[in-house]
Amino acid sequence: MKILKALFSRLTFMIIMIILEIGILLLIFHKFQEQAAWIEAVLRVLSLLVVLFIIKNSRHLSSDMIWIMLIMLAPVPGTAIYLLLGANKISSPTFHRIVWKTGEAAAHFKQDEALLEEMGREIPDLKGQFNYISRAAGYPFYRNTGFDYYELGDIGFPVMLEEMRKAKKFIFLEYFIIEKGELWDSMLEVLEQKAAEGLDIRVLYDDLGSFFTLPASYARKLEGKGIQCIPFNRINPIIGVIANHRDHRKIMVIDGETAFSGGINLADEYINKVEKFGHWKDNVIRIKGEAVWSFTLMFLAHWNALRDTDRDFEEFHVIPEPAPDTGSDGFIAPYGETPLDDEITAQNIYMNILDQSNDYCYIYTPYLIIDTEMINALILTAKRGVDVRIVTPGIPDKWLIWQITRSYYKSLIKGGVRIFEYKPGFVHSKVFLSDDRTAVVGTINLDYRSLYHHFENGTYIYGSEKIRDIRNDFRKTFAVSEEKALEDCRHNVITEFVMSALRILAPLL
Repeated sequence: MKILKALFSRLTFMIIMIILEIGILLLIFHKFQEQAAWIEAVLRVLSLLVVLFIIKNSRHLSSDMIWIMLIMLAPVPGTAIYLLLGANKISSPTFHRIVWKTGEAAAHFKQDEALLEEMGREIPDLKGQFNYISRAAGYPFYRNTGFDYYELGDIGFPVMLEEMRKAKKFIFLEYFIIEKGELWDSMLEVLEQKAAEGLDIRVLYDDLGSFFTLPASYARKLEGKGIQCIPFNRINPIIGVIANHRDHRKIMVIDGETAFSGGINLADEYINKVEKFGHWKDNVIRIKGEAVWSFTLMFLAHWNALRDTDRDFEEFHVIPEPAPDTGSDGFIAPYGETPLDDEITAQNIYMNILDQSNDYCYIYTPYLIIDTEMINALILTAKRGVDVRIVTPGIPDKWLIWQITRSYYKSLIKGGVRIFEYKPGFVHSKVFLSDDRTAVVGTINLDYRSLYHHFENGTYIYGSEKIRDIRNDFRKTFAVSEEKALEDCRHNVITEFVMSALRILAPLL
């Protein structure tokens, strides 16, 4: 029975279709070569033009180098693969709708200009960062009226459940992975109850992220319970660029008044109910107040791109009652990252933090697969006398990716960057912290996938007293981590060669 189920599974069907598609492409190339040499010559000229086009238009040449090498080594098939996987993303109807709805949502992002000017006057050395996030990236700053950081998913999950049970109007969820278990079953019980009470309940999950954790029919199952559900960017066996860009965001919005984000997906390993790679180090953040509106808009843009149900996003805009004047607890700006525009928002914000750090910059990332621009920024920051520390996993979830991550240690350590491996297990947090005053908590890894290929989100926080909770979390993590030295980075010639070759493929991993 299990064998029959595997044979007729969605995965098996997709593998067969992809093999057939590749076979057809190879057959076409073979026929071209047999029938007319001039056709191949034309295609080779086209390949050269494609390489020149990539070089001319590249915003991050390190990530595009794999396409250049592939096309130069195998001009005809290489060009075909590039056109399928690396060319114009807007040709996808799904992505075209996302661009359209993101533009609609952007009209609702309103920056309080007086607040932005006040921030620039009070913190002149960060005025450029504030202007970049608000004006260039398009995500407004708000006064921080409610930010909490939970250093583990285990701690944040009960808070999420408690807030969900208080919902009176709607609950929106957008996550990369959902998997049945204690965490999701507990949430689903609340969602079913709230749907029965008449609340607007919506779930958006990435189809590839949940490919091995949910059946293909799961969205229909939730719809049968009164829960609106959409798999984002549903996988199909036709090879194309659309499959390369996933929704890696983690967003929960409750009644427009409370939002959650951070590193955790909705599965038991993220709260250490299931141990796969030692202790799972992750985080949850809770935001209350005006800033929740940015999370609501990010969710509505993706939802309506896939199912156009809302005529006016303002219906979900909750303007909170003025808080008692207890003094500002800093400023906050939730933001999104998309592969569908020319703005490299996430990397630019990270690099601005590095450039503006004076005393220290601490970083959590599960994957460290970066381009030369980021490598140079990290090293230059360390050479300015800033204490730059990066925490990576001590136990990997993907052995090959871990080895590539470690291949970056040598040059970074030589440049003055300190690398720590979390010995109890796997670090999944994605955090930047600088000088006890600036932090970013979100979904954005230091790798090509997060920085260039995926839909992501982050929360930029400045001046909150609760930033010290993030600092204390780092200090506890350093105490149970192993700092790597140059002696740990020595490998034989064969290993060095293999790692160099794999780093060429890094933009595709």
